[in-house]
This record gives sequence, structure tokens and C-alpha cells, in this order.
Amino acid sequence: MQKGVQNQKFGTAPVFFTAISTILGAVLFLRFGYAVGSVGFWGVILIILLGHMVTIPTAFAISELATNKRVEGGGEYFIISRSFGLNIGATIGLALFLSQAISVAFYVIAFTEAFEPLFNWVQSTYDLSLPRQVVSVPAMLLLSVLILKKGANLGVKALYFVVAILFISLVLFFFGDTVHASATESSLLNFEFRNSGDFYVIFAIIFPAFTGITAGVGLSGDLKNPAKSIPWGTTAATFIGMIIYFFVVYKLARFASVEDLLGNQLIMSKIAIGGAIAIPLGLAASTISSALGSVMVAPRTLQALSVDKSLPSGGLNRWLSKGRKKDGEPINASIVTCLIAMFFVFLGDINAVAGVISMFFMVTYGSLCLISFLNHFGSSPSYRPSFKSKWYLSLLGFIVSVLVMFKINTIYAILSIVLMVLMYLYINSYHKNRNGLASIFLNSLYQLNRNVQVFLQKSGKKRVQEWRPSAICISKDSFERDTAFKLLNWIAYKYGFGTYLHRIEGYYSKATHEQAKNELDLLVSRSENVGNHVFVDTIISPSYTSAIAQAIQLPGVAGMENNMVIFEYDKENTQNLDDIIENYALANAGNFDFCVLGSSKQQFKLKSDIHIWIKPSDADNANLMILLSFIIAGHPDWKKADIKIFNICKAEQAEETRASLDEMIASGRLPIRSTNVEVLLVQENVSPKAMINERSEHAGLTLIGFRGDMVKHEGAEVFLGYEKLGHVLFVNANSKKEIG
Repeated sequence: MQKGVQNQKFGTAPVFFTAISTILGAVLFLRFGYAVGSVGFWGVILIILLGHMVTIPTAFAISELATNKRVEGGGEYFIISRSFGLNIGATIGLALFLSQAISVAFYVIAFTEAFEPLFNWVQSTYDLSLPRQVVSVPAMLLLSVLILKKGANLGVKALYFVVAILFISLVLFFFGDTVHASATESSLLNFEFRNSGDFYVIFAIIFPAFTGITAGVGLSGDLKNPAKSIPWGTTAATFIGMIIYFFVVYKLARFASVEDLLGNQLIMSKIAIGGAIAIPLGLAASTISSALGSVMVAPRTLQALSVDKSLPSGGLNRWLSKGRKKDGEPINASIVTCLIAMFFVFLGDINAVAGVISMFFMVTYGSLCLISFLNHFGSSPSYRPSFKSKWYLSLLGFIVSVLVMFKINTIYAILSIVLMVLMYLYINSYHKNRNGLASIFLNSLYQLNRNVQVFLQKSGKKRVQEWRPSAICISKDSFERDTAFKLLNWIAYKYGFGTYLHRIEGYYSKATHEQAKNELDLLVSRSENVGNHVFVDTIISPSYTSAIAQAIQLPGVAGMENNMVIFEYDKENTQNLDDIIENYALANAGNFDFCVLGSSKQQFKLKSDIHIWIKPSDADNANLMILLSFIIAGHPDWKKADIKIFNICKAEQAEETRASLDEMIASGRLPIRSTNVEVLLVQENVSPKAMINERSEHAGLTLIGFRGDMVKHEGAEVFLGYEKLGHVLFVNANSKKEIG
């Protein structure tokens, strides 16, 4: 609404009356008798209790959320969109608006049932069956004209009048009597629960009555003090409505026979004092008040959606967001609402649509309960509601909402979810800039992760017994080549965890901090296109040594301690190889497995095989190389590659080596064929490097082991001399890993 044009500001009464008139509306007058006749007194009592396991937590959730900050126009939509984010909020908001708009038609059609005596008289007198549209279409036209001309002010004034009629009708009903009640003796002890198989069918018929609890929330933008009016009005209507339900069900079960309950939808008129007039009048009052409530609320939801630019057309958003100058009424949104309602009134039968509407309401209520639940664990310090629900009530409301959706009608539930997903994808496609999770999700995840890590630390279970790689990779060449990132991503795909640190050379300052932030955003955006499973971050450090010292002390991305460090260098430009060698002792001090990736200018040959070279000096390295090759080959990029093992040994050890490898592969259930295992004999005039260069020239990735003392004595020579190979991963295991 536009500022400065809000002449009317409502208190708590409109919220209460809008909600209670819907709660005690058309469904109560037309369907409660049938429900009692179908499943009995206790069956309907259970339906009421189950329904209020959704509505009471929802009422509390709305009250809590409304007392945290001002709820602006749109009510439920505003709460959901500001908690779940605008795209998810728009998805639920559109479904909510359609439900509210179609509800107007539902109540207008129900209003025509108050004229059943008239239709019956015409049928018996003139043998003419009049269509219900004879009453419903003029009623909808009159309602549209009134709401468009006078707006919410008239709606609220009319609301007081029709609610008064509604309560008079109920009083006359409760004071009524029947011959059946005098002729039969019944009490709570002999009331029945019958036809249990129809329980959820009847629940689906009854539940629309319960949806009235949030009817008044849509007036939030027109309230003087939403933080007071919404909790008091909504909660009072919910509990008063539930109490009245119990008395109505008792009265129906006590004062009418099963046959009359099932055969006469206006059975309440047979019980009430002056029921022939009182009950149709009460039905008319309740349905028109419910229609008034919906026709006031729905346009405000649509207006709030358009203010947030949630619709695909900018011009449509601007047109719908406009309010009338004199009073701020959402006149254009009201026109759209009335047109949608009129369309369904013309159809005359919206039973098929009503099921989907109920699902959308369930989605809305479940969302509100979920928001409240998440705020109990992941809220920011600014979340300080003066009314607080209990987290277990909110969780109960969410779970019951989801379960009941599928219990009522699995097909409708799936259809509703599919429609919501399609709507979200469409909205997300033209609002990509609003993509991402809202802070409530992130805060909840942070809190959950924190609690899990603290629990694991306290229980002493962070040091897992079975080995899996938790690797950390440091590189300053992230934008020159991505080979190290790809390797880490393959390792982290299924079995491992990976943290990739992009090193920015320099001292920490405002400039380097800003540089780190920008380069991190760029790296994250690049990684989104490759099915990333690696946590990416930056580290600012003046030297390679200090960067490593900082990095190896970081906790693993999953909370598990890091156990592997991966370094990378360019095989054609080995200037940073000396830095890697100099810091071997530093990484080794933390008992890390030490891997060095020699990157080739060529792309990885993903359709080629992964070669593992085991030398006599690789007693501890062999198992780690085999496990790493198995983990890497498990990534879809390597689905066409095989693992090949080459073991170099002395002639007298060949048979034993072969048997040992076969046994290890079999017992470890490794996907390596026996034909891909080759034992090579040491040759006096041929070095291992020459053998590796000859046989692995066309390999996609070659794994070669090395020992720490070799690095100490030979330096860079350990990693050089493999010019014919593509990418080479040098592996030094801190300890022997178990396979199997």
C-alpha cells in the first residue's frame, strides 16, 4: 500500500472475526452433519483433534513470527518470503493467492445452498430445475461491486453484521430440540466411531473449515498493530472455534439419527429453534462472511507479490502493485481476484479443485510451522518475538501437515508438489539474481553442523578408524590451470573430503582482503559448472611456508581431521617445485600423507587408464596409491577408464609379489581385473623411470610412490625425468593403509 493514503487502520476485532467467520462457516453448516453420520461422534472428534494438530501450531507460528517484526501487506506470503527467500516465497505465495481467490468462489457456491428451499419449491411447483448459478453469479457480481467500490472498510463493517447473524444462528441451534433426542438415550460412553476406512475422506471434507485460522493474517498491512492483533485474533479464533466444533458435533450426534445426518445437508435446520429460517440465514451469513474475508485477503497477497516483482511481467507487477489513491485499496489486484472467482462460480462445481486447494493450504501451514521451528535453532540475534511458540509444537505442525497431505489424497499431494516445483523453477529462471538460500536455512545448517562437531568431539569419535581421504590443496595458480582442483574434486566425489585453498601472496590488508573476496566469488562461480564437491576458500600469506603452516592446522570441511596435503606444480615450469620440497618436513610433522601433482599442459585423458607403479621401496605407499586410484576412478569422468597396476620387483620375488597382489585385489574387492596387474622384473641397465616412461606414456593419470628420505637426498630429481608422461601424481604415505 502507498504511504500517506492509509486512512483505515484496524484493530484486533477484524482479525478475529475474519478468522472465526471462516472457521464457523460453510463447512460447519453443510458438512459436519454428514461427517458425524459417516464416522460417528468420536470419528469427527479425532478429525478435529488431528486438524488442530496442524492449525494450533500454525496459529502459534504466525503469532510468533508476527511479534518479531512488523508483518506488512500479504500476511502469510510476507512471512514466508522474508524467511525462505523471495523465490521460494513467491512460489508458495502464488499457490496461496490462487487458493484464496478460488476460495471466494467456493464460499459463494456454498452460499447458494442457503437457497435450497427456494430451489426445491421451484422444482415442486413448476417442475423446473434451476441451476445454482441463478443465485451464485449475481451474488458474486454484487460482492465484486461492493469490494471494488468500498474496499476493506465495507468488508469489515459487513463482517460485524454477518458474524452477529452467524452467532445468533448457532445459539438457536444449541437451544433446539428434536423428537429423536427425547426418544433415544445417548451419551459420550455409547457414541460410536464407525467406518474408519472413510476417516481421511471425511477429513478432506472437513479440513477447509480449519483453514480459517489464517484468514485474518492477510489484513496485516491494514492493522494498527499487527504484532498484537494477529496473535490475539488468530489464537482466540482457533481455540474458540475448536470448542464450538466439539459442542456442534455433540449436538448433532445427540439430536439427529444417522439417516438424517447422511441424507440432509441442512440437518442443523431440523434441530435449531426456527431452523427453517435461522440455519439458512446463518449459512448465508457464514458463507458470505467467509467470501468477504477471502476477497479482502487474496488481493493483498497478489499485491504483495507484485510489489516484490515476483510475476514475470514488469508492467503487470507495476499495475497490480498500485493502490487506490484515496484509501490505498489494492483495486487492480481485487479486479483480478474477482475475475478468477467469477470463472469458478460459472463452473459451479469446484470439488476437484478443492482437493488441490487444500494441499496448497497444507503447504502454506507446513511452511509457516517449519519457519518457526528453524527459527528456534537458527535465528539471528534480531529474532526476538514477544510471543514464543514451542519448537516441538512447530515441528509437530510441519510433520502432520506433510503426512496428512498424503493421507488425504496421494495423487493430489504429488500433483501439488510437482506444480510447486515447476512454479519455483519458472520463477527462478527469470529471477536468477534472487537465487540462493535464505539466512534461516544457512543459520540452521551452521547450528546443526556446530552441534554435530561438538558432539563428535565430546564423544571422542572424530578420529575415525577406517581411513578415508580428507585432503587439503594449496595453489596460487588457480586461474592458470585447474588440474589440482579437478584431482581434489575426484577424490571428494564419493568417499573423501576436499578443501581447496587459493593462495594470495602478500600480507593481510584491506586490499588483499577485497582481492581474496573477489577471487573466491570467481572460483565458486567457476566450480558451479563442474559438479563441485570441494569446499573452496582463499588464504592470504606472504610465503609458501606460512601458508602451509596455516592450512594444515585448519579443520576438515566435514569436521574430520585433514590427513592429506596435495601440492601441484607445472611440469614445464618447475619454479615452485623447490618450495614444495622445502616444506615437505613441515607437512610431514603433522603426520599427513603427502601428494604432489605434476601437471601437464595436456588435458586429462579421461578415456585412458589410470596407471599405478609400485617399486620395491613402496612398502607403505602401495596401498594408498591403489585406494586413491579406486576413489578417483569412481568419479563419472573416469567411467571408461581401467586401473592398471605395474609392480617392479626382483626375479626371485615375482611369484610371491603376483600372489600378494591377487590376494589383495580379491580380499579388498577392488574393481581391478587380474589381466590389468603386471609384474615387471628389475633390469640392470634400465631404470624404473625409463620403464614408467615407456609404458605409461598414454595413461590418463599415473601414480608413482616416493619416500621422504629420497626427497631429502635427491631433491627435485625425485619428481623430474617423466617428460613423456601426462599428469603424474607422486604419493608418499605417512603410514600403511588397510585395504579390505
